[in-house]
Amino acid sequence: MKKKVIIIGAGPAGLTAAYELLKDENYEPIILEESEFIGGISRTATYHGNRMDIGGHRFFSKDERVTDLWKELMPIQGFPSKDDIALEIHKDLPEGGPNPETEDRVMLIRKRVSRIFYLRKFFDYPISLKFRTFKNMGFKRTMEAGFGYIGSVFHKRPEDSLENFYINRFGKPLYQMFFEDYTEKLWGVHPSNISADWGAQRVKGLSLSKAILNVLKKPFVRNSKKQETSLIEQFLYPKKGPGQLYETMAEEIKNKGGTIILNAKVDKVIINNGKIKSVEAIVNNERQTFTGDYFISSMPIKDLFESIGKDNCNEDVYNIATNLPYRDFITVGLLLDKLKIKNETKTKTFNDIVPDCWIYVQERDVKLGRIQIFNNWSPYMVEDFENKVWIGLEYFCTEGDDMWNSSDEEFIKFAINELKQIDIIEDKKDVLDSTRIKVKKAYPAYFGTYQEFDKVKTYLDTIENLYCVGRNGQHRYNNMDHSMVTAMVASELIKTNNKDKSSLWSVNTEKSYHEAKDKDKK
Repeated sequence: MKKKVIIIGAGPAGLTAAYELLKDENYEPIILEESEFIGGISRTATYHGNRMDIGGHRFFSKDERVTDLWKELMPIQGFPSKDDIALEIHKDLPEGGPNPETEDRVMLIRKRVSRIFYLRKFFDYPISLKFRTFKNMGFKRTMEAGFGYIGSVFHKRPEDSLENFYINRFGKPLYQMFFEDYTEKLWGVHPSNISADWGAQRVKGLSLSKAILNVLKKPFVRNSKKQETSLIEQFLYPKKGPGQLYETMAEEIKNKGGTIILNAKVDKVIINNGKIKSVEAIVNNERQTFTGDYFISSMPIKDLFESIGKDNCNEDVYNIATNLPYRDFITVGLLLDKLKIKNETKTKTFNDIVPDCWIYVQERDVKLGRIQIFNNWSPYMVEDFENKVWIGLEYFCTEGDDMWNSSDEEFIKFAINELKQIDIIEDKKDVLDSTRIKVKKAYPAYFGTYQEFDKVKTYLDTIENLYCVGRNGQHRYNNMDHSMVTAMVASELIKTNNKDKSSLWSVNTEKSYHEAKDKDKK
């Protein structure tokens, strides 16, 4: 008789768990997804024929299991894409790959360009040691940054906060210029009040000394064996955005006998003798009970504990878990005639728009955090790619605050005003269409009761048949590939009946930078 596995959430982690379990005919996965969408925060939204990547997702991983799965679902292009044809750009493409001009199930090879917008100028991300960098900073700022970095080399602060983590690697002036305000926009609290864990996880191995070393060795070592992620120049990307890959995975899961139930909000977890017996969910306004042998959760830990109930666990642990902080997310999609900012790089682009996938907005006079240019992610994301620019303005907020509660019309107007204020667009008349999307609990945060998170993790490990996966399932700011790895590990633990979950929690805790790829490891 097949073992039934109840999986909460149809994001990258939940879907990957089901996909992996279905490789063994002894398991029957059932996915319960609260929303009507596949892909979680990695979904692709569509508005008037234009597609939006919610948050931006580069497909790159050092884990061969993940890259193999991506390519299994969507092979890499074997022919040039629409923009590469128009620009006569040559890329080394695998033989026999699909043609993105005629086929949809295809991964594109894209050039990585991300920059910082500060002082109404562009800076490389991460900061590079180029003449343009120093010119944009000006003599006074450059000298301050240089002496500040030297000071950080000889005087290390205790890494008891994210602020000190950054200052130790870049010096205080560079930290204040390029990290302080953006980080506070993202998290809503000052970096001095955020755990250094976030920096240790997200920017492992990244420092000014690494940037200096990279500049010095670049002329001599063209095929370096190792690269930090921030220096990686290309990535894979589904033709129609990240959601396309997970929608494809969902179809494969159903074809292989798995079940996916949308609009199914889990709100009660029944525990008996240290095991979950069943979960209850509201499915299209009707309560249903789902029993299983194993349970995999990618739902926010705060929601999981509220579903378990205060009476079923230690009160201290319950209070820590239900007070874990999150940051929520708003994207404003704008269809434009043109941008005011010009392409002053050597990268060729269609209609000569700026080449960035992401632009990190470090300007202090606006709340805008990042700008995505969907034309550069994939030309197939934009209905009228030849004539229009389709962008996403990203804001970080907290559910219930003024930004979150404002009407769509009010917030879109505010966002357009900010875009004009920092000279990204010339005139509001350049905006042809607009939409707004809100996402709850997009970012598990590293402050508040997070300081006592180990107590929560210890309690969860006592529930024998529960496996927590993904970004929200582990309250860890994982990238998409790490979320998938947690699901792969959970699936393997279930198949081998391994009760030790330490390997599950250790995903993305290695000291090497979390996306750096060692090409020697095949």
